[in-house]
Amino acid sequence: MSSLTKRVVVALSAVVFCFVAVGYVRGRSSDEKAFRALTVYSEVLEHVQRDYVDQPNMPQVTNGALHGLLDSLDPQSSYLSPLEYSDYKQKSSANNKASSGLALTKRFGYISVISTLPDSPAEKAGLHIGDILEKIAGFTTGQMAIEQAQLLLTGEPGTTVTLSVIKRGKTEPQDVQITLDRLPQPKLVEDRLEGDIAYIHVAEFAPGETKQIHDDLVQLQHQGAHKLMLDLRDCALGDDQVGISTAQLFLSSGTITTLKGQTVTPVVSSADPSKVVWSQPVSVLIGNGTAGPAEIVASAIADNHRGETVGDRTYGTASFQKLIEMDDGSALFLTVANYYTPGGKEIPIDGVIPTTEVRSLPDDIAQLNDVNPPAPSSSVTDPVVKKAVEILEGGAAAKKAA
Repeated sequence: MSSLTKRVVVALSAVVFCFVAVGYVRGRSSDEKAFRALTVYSEVLEHVQRDYVDQPNMPQVTNGALHGLLDSLDPQSSYLSPLEYSDYKQKSSANNKASSGLALTKRFGYISVISTLPDSPAEKAGLHIGDILEKIAGFTTGQMAIEQAQLLLTGEPGTTVTLSVIKRGKTEPQDVQITLDRLPQPKLVEDRLEGDIAYIHVAEFAPGETKQIHDDLVQLQHQGAHKLMLDLRDCALGDDQVGISTAQLFLSSGTITTLKGQTVTPVVSSADPSKVVWSQPVSVLIGNGTAGPAEIVASAIADNHRGETVGDRTYGTASFQKLIEMDDGSALFLTVANYYTPGGKEIPIDGVIPTTEVRSLPDDIAQLNDVNPPAPSSSVTDPVVKKAVEILEGGAAAKKAA
C-alpha cells in the first residue's frame, strides 16, 4: 500500500468513525465530550497507521473497529460490512423451509443460546441456555450479527449444520450436529393441577397465539378452573405485538408497556377492558430463558398488580431494532428503542424481576457445568410451580409468608 493510499484510507476511516460516533455520543453527552471522543478516535487511527509493527490493513482495521463499536452497544446491535450485508441479503431471499428452533443472543462477543423450542432440532441436539456457539457451519460467531446466525441455521429440511459449542462451565468447544427441520406449529401445554388451578405453558408468541390462548382460557373456565398458572419459562421467541395482545386478555386497565428511544416517539400500549377474558387470579412463571414478548406480558401483569411473577429474573431482550443501510453498501442492525415496564424500567437493562423469587439456576449460568436446567412443566415437584400453587391457594397470606 502506497503512502498516499494509506493516508487516504486513514482519512476515510476517521470520517467513518466521526460519522458513527457523533450520532451516538451527541445523544449521551455534551458537545465538548463528543469532540474529545472524536479526537481520541483520530489519534488512535494515526498511531495504528504510523507506529504499528507492520503496515496495517487499514480497511480491515476500520471494519473491525466498526464491528466493535456496534457490539459495545448491546447484544442486538451489529455492523455488517458491504460483503457481509450483500451475503445477508442473498441468503434472506432464499425460501428456506427449515430452521433450528433456537432463541439467540450474544455473550462474551459470541452467539449464545437463550432457549430452545420444544421438539425442535435445537432441543434434540441438546442445546441449552448459556451454551456459546463459537462457530456455525465453520464461520466464527465473533462479531456476527444475531440475524446472520439465524440465517446460517435455516435451510432445507434434513440439512445438517455443524456447531462448535462451548457448553456451560467448559472451556473447550465440542462439535454438535444439528439437523434442520420444519418447526411444528407452537402448541400450548395445558394441564389441570390440584383444585381449581389451571396451567398453561407458552413456548413462543407466534402469530395467532393470542387467539389460541384466549380460546383455551374460555375452555378452562367452562371446565371449572378459577385460578391460572401462566408458564413463560423458556419462552424467548415471537412477535412483540402478540405479547401485548396477550397481556390484554388479563388486564382491564393500566399500561402494558411503552416503547421509546432517543429518536422514537414513545408508543404506549394500554389495557382494553373489551378484550379481557380472564379476570380470575393468575401467577406467571418466569426464568432466565424468558425474553422478548414474554417479558412484556410478565411485567404488565406484575406491575399492574394483576398477579404474581414467580421464579428467576428474565433475560432482558425486549427491544426494537432498525436495519440501516449505509452508502458504502454496509448496514447496521441498530437498537433504536427499548420496551419499558409499566413501572418505568427498561426491560433490556433490568429484565423482569420476579415478585416472588425462586431460583432454579445459579447467579452465573456458566456455573451450571453439566447440570442442564429442567424443561418447564406443571409438576408440583418443580419448586417454581410449588411456590405458585401456594400463592394461588393462599392469596395474600401466602404472598406475605413467601
